[in-house]
Amino acid sequence: MRNILYIGNNLNNKTSNLSGIQTLGPLLETEGFVIHYASSKANKILRLFDMVWTCLKLFKKIDIVLIDTYSTQNFYYAFVVSQFCRLLNIEYIPILHGGNLTSRLSRSPKLSRLIFNNSKHNVSPSMYLKNAFEDVGFKNIMHIPNTIKIDNYPLSDRAYDEPRLLWVRSFSKIYNPELAVHVFNKLKVLYPSASLCMVGPDADGSRKTVEELAKKLNLNIKFTGKLEKKDWINLSRAYNVFINTTNYDNTPVSVIEAMALGLPVISTNVGGMPYLIEHEVDGILVEPNQPEEMSSAVVSIIRNSKKRNSLVQNAREKVNIFDWNQVKLLWFNALNIN
Repeated sequence: MRNILYIGNNLNNKTSNLSGIQTLGPLLETEGFVIHYASSKANKILRLFDMVWTCLKLFKKIDIVLIDTYSTQNFYYAFVVSQFCRLLNIEYIPILHGGNLTSRLSRSPKLSRLIFNNSKHNVSPSMYLKNAFEDVGFKNIMHIPNTIKIDNYPLSDRAYDEPRLLWVRSFSKIYNPELAVHVFNKLKVLYPSASLCMVGPDADGSRKTVEELAKKLNLNIKFTGKLEKKDWINLSRAYNVFINTTNYDNTPVSVIEAMALGLPVISTNVGGMPYLIEHEVDGILVEPNQPEEMSSAVVSIIRNSKKRNSLVQNAREKVNIFDWNQVKLLWFNALNIN
């Protein structure tokens, strides 16, 4: 099985970070698979037509279809494509993304059953979603984590004289970027020279809200916009604490990358995060939308070197399981490649 059609959001624009199709697809290509992609159309209706047309055009050539599956409008792409795959007698594998996909199961139970009960496998990057799907009766769930190439994430020596916060995500309401500003505001009282850098594209206009809040609080925050991965990795050397402020989450690659880089991670305790981070062992988990709790956690990292070093070391050891050299073997199994 060497020819794969990968269905997902293959856009490359200023309002989105790299998607699953843009990370996993090229990695599979390096292993000898021939990957066809759909779709890079910006218009949502044209994107759906392109996905369906690509299935019809290539169904005699491809061995299997991978479908990035999300909880919002993209869920319907997965539904339509999966049902065309059934009509064309092509095996397909949905890849489950987004911490809010569990709510989609309850909102659209019939459509969910049509997609997930008829697939070859359903691949979950997190144990959180695997357990959630199994809890409602889906049996064919495989856990294959998100992946990185660990060698691309060098450790750096960092000073911890004051908080230098790094936030990397799309500016979107579900990721609650305003919380980062409120945390920074509290830290400035104790550390007047503290800094915050926020990296990522503006997905839904939230960046303007964040900038207005920063201006109101008289805070100087660095906004970089969307950066290539190698650029934000280089930028990360200047910072010493990574904060993840989201209200919904699965297993975000940006947090895995921060752990690999040796940045102590503080995250809201939502969705799949407790499956990724063990509290006070390889990171710190706090309740969502609680700036006081998150800022206190930052202070504990700055002041307690023993605790900080333990978190960093344990996190770096944990993320070895996400290295592509290990994860690819799981994909070979899912794709029936020995």
